[in-house]
Amino acid sequence: MNIYIAGLNFSTTEADLNDLFSEYGEVSSTKIILDRETGKSRGFAFVEMSDDSAAQKAIDELNGAEFDKKTISVNIARPREERPSNRGNHDRRGGYNSRRY
Repeated sequence: MNIYIAGLNFSTTEADLNDLFSEYGEVSSTKIILDRETGKSRGFAFVEMSDDSAAQKAIDELNGAEFDKKTISVNIARPREERPSNRGNHDRRGGYNSRRY
């Protein structure tokens, strides 16, 4: 089961999350999402656990808990939605480019 964690302290590491979730069962992977430009944490992450019942117990017990001086939100991760591309008749600000030549 893939778990979404939000509200993380920007100094939290993947090892910190791995330690926290491994208390509930085997952790398959841990990924803190980083800003593309700065390389710093964006304050959320994904943890994958192989046992769904252990993952659900972690969600139930950790959602709303304090971790690393922050209150975290822990939920089942939803599939990523496809977003339309910014190609075509749009300017850099995302609006329609209606200039006439």
